[in-house]
Amino acid sequence: MPIHIYWGEDDFAMEKAIANLRDEILDANWTSFNYTTFPPDYKNAAIEALNQAMTPAFGAGGRLVWLMNANITTLSDDNVLSELQRTLSVIPDNSYLLITSPNKPDERLKSTKLLKKLAQFREFGLISPWKTDLLLKSVNDAAKSLGMRLTPKCAEFLVEAVGNDTRLLYNELGKLQLYLLDSNQPLDVDTAAQLVRNSTQNSLQLAGAIRMGDTGKALSLVADLIDAYEPSLRIVATLIGQFRTWLWVRIMMETGERSSQAIAQAAEVRNHYRIKYLQQEVQFLSVQQLISCLPILLELEVNLKLGAAQTLTLQTKVIELCQICQKSRQ
Repeated sequence: MPIHIYWGEDDFAMEKAIANLRDEILDANWTSFNYTTFPPDYKNAAIEALNQAMTPAFGAGGRLVWLMNANITTLSDDNVLSELQRTLSVIPDNSYLLITSPNKPDERLKSTKLLKKLAQFREFGLISPWKTDLLLKSVNDAAKSLGMRLTPKCAEFLVEAVGNDTRLLYNELGKLQLYLLDSNQPLDVDTAAQLVRNSTQNSLQLAGAIRMGDTGKALSLVADLIDAYEPSLRIVATLIGQFRTWLWVRIMMETGERSSQAIAQAAEVRNHYRIKYLQQEVQFLSVQQLISCLPILLELEVNLKLGAAQTLTLQTKVIELCQICQKSRQ
């Protein structure tokens, strides 16, 4: 299919897919003639890209036109829509148009509806931090693609260490691959722990300090994470995932549910044996306290995405969260 729409926040996975698409379409000897990119700041980028895609490829291989970070599927534009209607159905078979965007296509737009009929859509979404089963599958799939074998405990450790950061996952696996060289033995957790910095574990320690209402320890952990150059949004993602899990466990406890399997399923906890530990962790917190923490975490995420000062914003919201959790111990 000559038209591809790639969208989602996992830019690393998208970059890999784009590289594969380039290799599949382009002939290396004719790349300079047949490969064109249109960045978002290019004047009339969408219309120029569509016009370029109408040109048949020169020489061997196909033509690839990449319209980067485009808003065709998220913003209504009559001029662009008219050009889409004119060109999409008559793009030459050996000319390919790639449109990328970090945002989900708006199904209500006429441009999106038109592209749905003629294009191949592919999502590159980040896995939610609390979906540990999908994260575990992602780690094992990535290791398999690199020709590596991991012990189950090692795979679980990597999930804790990298979370849903695909770029970091491949970076760490690349480092471990160099260490293993041509060894046929599966990588064990002890070896991985020596080479991979488990920053997510520190973020979980931060969640634990907040749960206990220990403001001093929580602020100290915030400082440690920042000093270790841990991305603030990844810290927040870990906190949101942990508090969401605690909330579901507490809700199930208050409804009288006794089955650890049922609680694990509701809380999306892969290993139901973890439930008894989670129940112990939330025994002094109420459902209302945990619910009150979620809007603060959401506000923290939004403020950081809007460019607020990282250290001050984290410190302020961590103090607020600790104060909520302290109420059960007063």
